[in-house]
Amino acid sequence: MSKELINVLSTYKNAFSSYNESLGAIRQHDAYINLNIDIPYPHLLRRPAYPEISREREAFERHIKELIQHGLLQKVSPNKEVEVMTPVLIARHNDKSRIVGDLRELNTYTVPDRYINCIIQENLTQLSKSKYIASMDELKGFHQRVLTLWNSFLVWD
Repeated sequence: MSKELINVLSTYKNAFSSYNESLGAIRQHDAYINLNIDIPYPHLLRRPAYPEISREREAFERHIKELIQHGLLQKVSPNKEVEVMTPVLIARHNDKSRIVGDLRELNTYTVPDRYINCIIQENLTQLSKSKYIASMDELKGFHQRVLTLWNSFLVWD
């Protein structure tokens, strides 16, 4: 590797994950959710969590523990209200699962961003002939975007 590449990778090492460390996130590009409504939010955005069965509870706890360990979630006190996002457990055919946030209702009140995120397939096509791959999707194929502090109350904190 060239010395310049090593210097760049060293400078931005916090954007990458390594064994026993949290997943990286570049903090200069925090995501901001701009809504076209104000507090108090409509009832559709304040939906209760979906009902769960006992075996789903164990899977939820396992996923949440993993996300906390990676620094993607942090615990909130029981008296703090999370306004919008409903967690959903998606089961796979091989007894594995993943946890996602149901943001469909939030999307109806979100002002579109002028700078559209790239589609993963387009990124992979562009990277296919590259000599070095500098970034890939993290934690099971999803992009990691850090929310601004002001937006953190909208979703998991």
